[in-house]
Amino acid sequence: MLFTELTLSQSLHQAIQSMGFTEATPIQTQTIAPALAGRDIIGCAQTGTGKTAAFLIPAIERMLQDNTKTNNPRLIVLVPTRELVIQVTDQARQLAGGSPLRITPIYGGHRMKTQIDALKRGVDMVIATPGRLLDHMQRRNIRFQDVKIVVLDEADRMLDMGFLPDIKDIIRVMPHERQTMLFSATMPPPILSLARQFQQDPVKIELNISRPPDTIQQSLYPVPKHLKIHLLMALFKQIEVESALVFTATKQEADIITRQLNEAQFKTACIHSDFQQREREQALEGFRSGQYRILVATNIASRGLDIEGISHVINYDVPEQAEEYIHRIGRTARAEALGAAISLVTQDDEGMIHRIEYLLDRKLERKLLPDFNYDVPVPSWAKPSAESIARNVTQSQSLSDRWRSMTRGRR
Repeated sequence: MLFTELTLSQSLHQAIQSMGFTEATPIQTQTIAPALAGRDIIGCAQTGTGKTAAFLIPAIERMLQDNTKTNNPRLIVLVPTRELVIQVTDQARQLAGGSPLRITPIYGGHRMKTQIDALKRGVDMVIATPGRLLDHMQRRNIRFQDVKIVVLDEADRMLDMGFLPDIKDIIRVMPHERQTMLFSATMPPPILSLARQFQQDPVKIELNISRPPDTIQQSLYPVPKHLKIHLLMALFKQIEVESALVFTATKQEADIITRQLNEAQFKTACIHSDFQQREREQALEGFRSGQYRILVATNIASRGLDIEGISHVINYDVPEQAEEYIHRIGRTARAEALGAAISLVTQDDEGMIHRIEYLLDRKLERKLLPDFNYDVPVPSWAKPSAESIARNVTQSQSLSDRWRSMTRGRR
């Protein structure tokens, strides 16, 4: 479908054209028409499919056609992270650039007074993280009685981050007569329950998780757990890396790796949820500009961040879901460029690697790094003590005994 085929306001057509959009992506093709008709939408699509424009274009068009005179918001977009608020706000402002629509981002780490002042002046569209929006709601800084459209983007990520209670508290005070669009890369039971609770006869749009482009060279590097950081630094010394996004499982691990890489003279920045918004923006800008060659991040950066020119994605820790692997490595090889995805794999990761390979329908190449000593023994301080081993065995036996006693009468 071509965007020129859509019946839209002239200002919106001009904005779409100026952004270089000509042909709609599959999620846009399936979403825009029913969304323009006011239908509720439940869309299953991963990052990078164009779903932001899929909900913004019909939402903006519906607001442009709406004659309601109010200073209260008519569109609420909820997203999981501050970075995604900034990116959705930027795209919304481009699409609404030729119109009088007022757009305000609401997120933590940004001055509360600035947000309050914007809400008092009047706003048509609010793009927010659930926690900060709930804070404004409880302080009575924002009124929802004129809301016509609600969008939940990256719903499964908001679920993972513990935002589900906040989302429910916010939506419960919205007008019953509204349009609700929900987008999620996966559809776990709590998300489906949320859709049933707050949507009416939604149009279901499901795109299969696309396999990574062939321009991404994927490889696995088996390594003992205690040698992972050493292998990572050896990789950076041996392979040609223009810019690398390194994913870790925890914030603490991200901090440790960042410190060790900087001590080894690799220019490295770090982002995770403990950083202030200003610090995160500085790290991202430094990475984009080339000030930092490496960016270490937790899963907060696996979706939504629009960082061009990443040559390598490195899974220091293998993700906990096979779908997450797709999201992570999709940060490289944008716009048909070449890219590489490297995963450091320990023995504990083999089960997940099998699930990833099943999802990809292919075996991933395993490599050993030349001249790297894989036989360095585990340091004594990293070995579990005899006491802890005995304690774990005792606990395991205790749990087994308890389970047998619970199930004995059911056979």
